[in-house]
Amino acid sequence: MRCEIISVGTELLMGQITNTNARDIARELFSLGIGVYYQTVVGDNEKRLAEVFNQALKRAELIILTGGLGPTDDDLTRETVAKVLALPLEKNRVWEQRLQEFFSRFKRPMAEINLRQAMVPRGGKILLNDRGTAPGIFLEEKGKIIVLLPGPPRELLPMFKEQVIPLLREKLQEKGNLALLQSKVLRIIGLGESAMAEMIRPLLEKQDNPTIAPLAKGAEVHLRLTARGSSDREVEALLASKAEEIKKVLGDYIYGEDEEELEFAVARLLWQKGKTIALAESCSGGLLCHRLTNIPDSSLYLLAGLVTYSNEAKINILGVDPAIIAKVGAVSTEVAEAMATGVRRLCRADIGVGITGVAGPGGGTPQKPVGLTYIALEAEDFKLCHRYEFWGSRLDIKERASQSALHLLRLYLMEKLKKME
Repeated sequence: MRCEIISVGTELLMGQITNTNARDIARELFSLGIGVYYQTVVGDNEKRLAEVFNQALKRAELIILTGGLGPTDDDLTRETVAKVLALPLEKNRVWEQRLQEFFSRFKRPMAEINLRQAMVPRGGKILLNDRGTAPGIFLEEKGKIIVLLPGPPRELLPMFKEQVIPLLREKLQEKGNLALLQSKVLRIIGLGESAMAEMIRPLLEKQDNPTIAPLAKGAEVHLRLTARGSSDREVEALLASKAEEIKKVLGDYIYGEDEEELEFAVARLLWQKGKTIALAESCSGGLLCHRLTNIPDSSLYLLAGLVTYSNEAKINILGVDPAIIAKVGAVSTEVAEAMATGVRRLCRADIGVGITGVAGPGGGTPQKPVGLTYIALEAEDFKLCHRYEFWGSRLDIKERASQSALHLLRLYLMEKLKKME
């Protein structure tokens, strides 16, 4: 089934509001195997909306319109759809009553203009809205399914999930066209996209169901597996089987699945091994600490996170030898190691991490360019420091520094650090 999403609102065209509705609708339709072929944004203009809607009727079987269902004169979606389809608007008594009750409950007079929201193209089914005054409308006309939804996301998304998706599933089952789609994302760290693609080339060349789509995502690479089947059980089995094939090839480079981010994988290892950690950050500005403390119960393993940004803080708090800074500079292997040692000793942690670098955009030199970063890790009978040259904006460099530190921590906790170097 081909679908087109038409988002109505001049504020969308002007960039005043981000169009999250089209994204969220497309995600939900994906699970039913419905492909969104087109997404169109049009302003609050009857002529242009009619042109866009007519075009959608020619090229899509399912047309979903969002926005323009309010009570004011610039809310034109309901009237325009009815005019294009040559359907009269009829008052829905159920919704008229709901509107009256709504305004009565809040002790507010209902303006006559609000009754526009009770008007429905003939044959349309009302979609109840428990979060606002504009109902949705589900309409079948001329072999097409047309869905009208209110613009506010807090009203639209529950309505779509709870009422529209079940109706669409029912229609697909009636036609024997229901094909369930599900995706699983494998998250990979420590490999570039091209290197990863080369390792799984045979799987990429022979893919069918599930399909495999690589995606570079910052300092990571993601593999999206998408399977199609007639039941949830069948789809889940296909995804699990393909994921196992890939894991046999990529092994420890895969750190998690779906929404699990790297800090969660590291936190789980710290908790499982009963290890504590203390952090000393300079150029990353506490971002590593922020990511680890986003996880509930992080106090079980994180003892402290110190942002020792100035040389004085490195010297006075962490005990870094000022002679070392004077000799090699704050951005160096020696200082990163001293920071890791100092914070570990200060907090009596099992693991200490030190990060120092040049985040930019200024402050770089030919010898120490913007992006140069040293990350040190110290534990009992173990010490390591890696040199990196990151790129991008100041925030990009901070994010890459925190990501690389988490990657080192994960490998150390898995006792794979030496093996993976």
